[in-house]
Amino acid sequence: MSLLKKQRTATTAASPNVVAWAILSLAIGGFGIGTTEFAMMGLLPNVAEGVGVNEPTAGHVISAYALGVVVGAPLLVAIGAKMPRKALALALMGLFTVGNLLSVFAQDYPTLLVTRFIAGLPHGAFFGVAAVLAASLVAPSKRGRAISMVMMGLSVANVLGVPLATFVGQQFGWRWLFVFVCIIGVVTIVCVSIFVPAQKAHPEAGLRRELSALRRGQVWLTLLVGVVGFGGFFAVYTYVASTMTDVAGFAASFLPLIVGLYGVGMVAGSYVGGRMADWSVMGSIYAMMGFIAVVLVIYAATVHIQWMALLMIFVIGASGSMLVPSLQTRLLDVSPGAPTLASSLNHSALNMANALGAFVGGLVITWGWGFTAPALVGAALAVLGLGIALLSGLLDKIGGRRAAQEGAR
Repeated sequence: MSLLKKQRTATTAASPNVVAWAILSLAIGGFGIGTTEFAMMGLLPNVAEGVGVNEPTAGHVISAYALGVVVGAPLLVAIGAKMPRKALALALMGLFTVGNLLSVFAQDYPTLLVTRFIAGLPHGAFFGVAAVLAASLVAPSKRGRAISMVMMGLSVANVLGVPLATFVGQQFGWRWLFVFVCIIGVVTIVCVSIFVPAQKAHPEAGLRRELSALRRGQVWLTLLVGVVGFGGFFAVYTYVASTMTDVAGFAASFLPLIVGLYGVGMVAGSYVGGRMADWSVMGSIYAMMGFIAVVLVIYAATVHIQWMALLMIFVIGASGSMLVPSLQTRLLDVSPGAPTLASSLNHSALNMANALGAFVGGLVITWGWGFTAPALVGAALAVLGLGIALLSGLLDKIGGRRAAQEGAR
């Protein structure tokens, strides 16, 4: 049975109320993942003091988490290939909760590095499985919206979860961040157990079937769009604090509001991006890659004007989030026999984009080009991502014409 037919079958069995509660349950998991990933940045000085290292060294615990995301997505999906997807989602959230619980009790820097790596392992795999589960509960024409609602948990975390966890960590100790996230993890496990409908594993499910996705050129091209195109988004976000204070002239005390505005943009972008994906997956990718490039150029040119800086921070947050549902849906389309692995690898790609954006942004700042330079480099990356997307679309058309010609013979 094809993925599309399975989705239609699931849609028949699932009422709108069931779908809403199931997607909310999965989004709560995304909320917890987003909170633990981003709140660490605000608590880094506290963590450094707590484990007896300087801040640059403490920053490696963030890198350890990101490395866990990159490694864990393909590894854990491969290990759980034969499991029903609901059971796999529960197992992944269980590992996520355990990893954060171990971080609570980490007494030294090396131990914290290991526990953050463990906590990062299920990140991409959970989002991948959650996206496939959400898409299977709705009609094919609504997949983008379903996926965007799951991803909304990650966006909302930047508005609510990260500020709250940062406040708790600053007031009561950084370990309470992980306690807070553990509680969210337990809530997610309970909600997924109750509200997400059980689905039998595909009779042909297995490691070989999932790995078949890696033989598809379109899967790699889509992942490359995410790595390159999304790199510009992170090139700006990584250095937003210095840009807002040194270029726009905001006081440091104003930064929480700016970061919150960025998060609100991400929430709005997730909502709009899901509907754009349902309109046209490839059309949305083309449009958003071009839009991101234009937005970053405008940001670089106008960030010294405070009201424009605030407006563009919101728009940049929205533009990046608009792209994610289309990339996720595209991966489902180009890997019909192995959607879980391909969908999970999207989050490995986005974490690689994070590393790429931070690296090239830091490079041009080091060269003395100023804090607006990362946005211009980001715009160039977005244009390159658009080029890769156009190549992917062209190959689709060529393949379609060949199939039509063979069918006519």
